[in-house]
This record gives sequence, structure tokens and C-alpha cells, in this order.
Amino acid sequence: MSTTLLFLIIAGYFMILMFISRLTSRHTGDTTFFDGNRQSPWFLVAFGMIGSGISAVSLVSIPGNVGNDNLYYFQFILGTVAGYLFIAFVLTPLYFRLRLVSIYAYLHVRFGPVTYKTGSLFFLVSQSFGAALRLLLSVKILQYAFFDPLHIPYFLTIGVVLVLIWLYTNKSGIRTIVWTDALQSLFLISVIVISIFTISHALGLGPATMVNAMASHPYARVFNWDWHAGSNFFKQFISGLLITVALVGLDQSMMQKTLTVSNTRDAQKNVLTFSFFIALAQTLFLGLGILIYLYAERNGIRLASEGGRILDTDGLYPRLTLHYFGRVGAIAFLIGVIASTFASIDACITALTTAFSYDFMDMEHQPPEKRKKIKNAVLLGVNGVMFAIVMGFWNSQGAIINTIFTIAGYTYGPLLGLFMTGLFSRITLHEKWVPLACLAAALATYYLNGYCNRALHFDFGFMNIFVNALLTVFFLVILQKKTRWIPMQP
Repeated sequence: MSTTLLFLIIAGYFMILMFISRLTSRHTGDTTFFDGNRQSPWFLVAFGMIGSGISAVSLVSIPGNVGNDNLYYFQFILGTVAGYLFIAFVLTPLYFRLRLVSIYAYLHVRFGPVTYKTGSLFFLVSQSFGAALRLLLSVKILQYAFFDPLHIPYFLTIGVVLVLIWLYTNKSGIRTIVWTDALQSLFLISVIVISIFTISHALGLGPATMVNAMASHPYARVFNWDWHAGSNFFKQFISGLLITVALVGLDQSMMQKTLTVSNTRDAQKNVLTFSFFIALAQTLFLGLGILIYLYAERNGIRLASEGGRILDTDGLYPRLTLHYFGRVGAIAFLIGVIASTFASIDACITALTTAFSYDFMDMEHQPPEKRKKIKNAVLLGVNGVMFAIVMGFWNSQGAIINTIFTIAGYTYGPLLGLFMTGLFSRITLHEKWVPLACLAAALATYYLNGYCNRALHFDFGFMNIFVNALLTVFFLVILQKKTRWIPMQP
């Protein structure tokens, strides 16, 4: 791809986002950046959330990881469907009833200010690392595919991406993101379809023969019943359920869009529709994974491996797309990476800004003239933190999606434990010990997992989040007060 064409595509894409931003920035109020004036169409939000759920991590890690873990990720997808049902019928009505902007304010209503800030702090840490790792993979792809040959340093690419996101989101925030993400979701789905068509055409396969070739491939194993493996069905299913509840239902960046819908019923329809869209898209990614390995095998493309596992699985799809599938494949891939990067990172940055502004800067009770200053200062700080984390993890290797879910198990586990304790018990807490209890649960999970791996050859896998949440609940029960009972829900 020529340098001129590369920059024309990027410039054209960004101008479309700026045009949408200009249209959605009209008639904004003091809280539009955070709640979108609660006027978003539910179907548009659901469709746009595909872009947030499918980052560049999904775009390359899910297909690439098929080489090491077969189609076992589908077990995880099944668990996510159950998780979305819980979000739609338990969490969404609760958030709307309390008219929350930051969803962690529920913990203030239920327990008190210390628990509230503890939960929000765990989200801030979790989301900062999760979003930064997604951005890291996106920038690595862009560097490898397009910018390294132009001798553009990676730190400049990181900075430019963050500045571009700031330019189209800084004024109306979540209101703009609802619309831009819908467009970017359309681009992402188009990339999946184009990629599958391109590979099947290159292999000379029609629709029926393509399905048969995929079904008969050695990697086409869907269920793993080995209890000791991290990819065991029950571990994956339960992890899919809990991680979905934590990373979507208890995640400000995902639920903030849902809370821009005008009423509970439409918000529930949004969550259920999105669950169908995202499950379908992720299943297509798994099919794409078999196709790229099938292509590599038939064309004699050697893949570096060690200990029976393929190294740099995240690099296979970009490598094939850029060097074997022609200009159309390369352009589609570029647009897909840009769309997935912007769609997943813009919402995260807005959510981090919202959570810190409302949970730690008391935005809701600030005078209108001060709110804008707070928002701009926090937004600048969030971008600085993102830049620093990406730089710190730049030399990491392997499937980043596994790294993200592993970190989430330790950081979202206490958050999940706090919410489950609040929703399904009537206990009150000695709040000053809550931060210590949450930290102790995360550390205990880490050491317990290491011990089980060494002594019992038993891998928790993504079940870390379940163990962590369970330990958090256990520690919170120990901390409960004995003097007063309150209703199960506010």
C-alpha cells in the first residue's frame, strides 16, 4: 500500500468521525459528555456497542489463538450469553431506578462512601490496563503493517491515536461515541465478511466446501472436558458468565452507553440485542481462525513454536492479510484496525473520565462553570496514564486477549464480589476494612492459583475471577456489622 493511500484512508476516516462529532455536539449541556442527555436510540446503542466489544484484540487474538486453544473459546461465548441475561434483568433495572451516571454510586447507596470509592478505584485500575493493552495491540499492528516501513516511531503513533480520539470526543463525549461507534461497528462487521470471503476465495472453496473444510480441521474442537485444563468447559462457561457481568455489567464504559437510553425497557432491549450481535461476531472470528491456519498450512507458511505452542499468534492474521491477500485485504484490515481501535478506546477513555470525575471529584455537586474544567483536566490525565501503560508494556508478547482476561480476573474480581454482596445479602460493613479485604482477595487468588498449578497441576484459567469474587465475599462477610439489617436492594 502506498504512503499516499495510507494517509488518505486515515485522514478520510477521521474526517467522517469529526463530521459526526460536530453534528452531535449541538445543544450540549453540562452533563452531555457523561450521560448523552439520556436520549440515545436503543438499537443504535446496541449496534454501536459491537465496536466497543470487538477491539483490535478480538480482531487478531481470537482468530490467532485458535492455533493453541482450538475453538474452546466458544465455551466462553456460551457463558457470556447467560451473563447478558443477568445484566439485562438484574443490573440494568437497578441502575435506572437509581438514575446513576457512575454505576459505582450504587455501592455508596448500599454500603457507604469507602466501599463506593474502593469499587470505583478497582474499576479505574482494571479499565486503565485493559484499555491500554487493547491500544497496545492496535498500535503494534499499525506499526508492523504500515508505520515501521515509514520509520515513524511507535511512541508518536500512540500519541497521535490518543490525540485523534480526544479531538472527536472531548466536547460531547458519550453522545458522540454512541453514533461514531455505530458507524465503526458497521466497518468491523464488513471486515469480518471480507476477510472470510477473501480467504475462502484464495483457497478455492465455495460456501459448502469451506464449512466442510473447517469442520474437519484438527483445530475444530469445541468442548474440552479435561478438568485440569484451563480451557475446561465448566471453567470457560462460568468464566464467560462472570467476566461478562464484570467487564460489561460492572464496567462503566459499557453500561454508560446503555444508561444514555431513555428508559429501562429500551435499555434491556439494547443489552439483549447487543448480546446476540457480539456472540455472532465472536463466533465468526473463531471460524476465521480456522481459515487462516488452513491457509497457512496449504501454502507452506511456517509458524514459530515452542513447547508445542505457536508463538506470536496475534501476528498471524495481520501477516497473512498484508502479504498474501492483496490490496483489498490490506485496506479492509487497516480500516478494521482503525475502527476497532477508536471504537473500543474512545468509550474507555470517556468512562474513566466519568468515573474519576463523579466518584472522586464530586462532579455532580460542582457548579456548572467548574464542571468543564474538571472534565478537561481529568480527560488529560486519563490520556497520560494510557500513554504510560502502553509504553510500559510495549515489549510484551503472546495473545494479549489472555493477558487482559487474566488481569481482569484479579482486578474485577473484588468489584464483582462487592456488587454480589450488595445485591444478594443484607449485611452492612465495617467500611474502613473494605479496601484491605478487596486487596487481600486479589493477592490470595494469585498465590492460590500459583500453588494449584505447581502442586496439583490444576489451572484456574479464566476462573480466577470466580475465586477472587468468592474470596472477596468471604472477607466481606467477616467484616459485617451485627447491629443492623437493611433491605436487600435500595
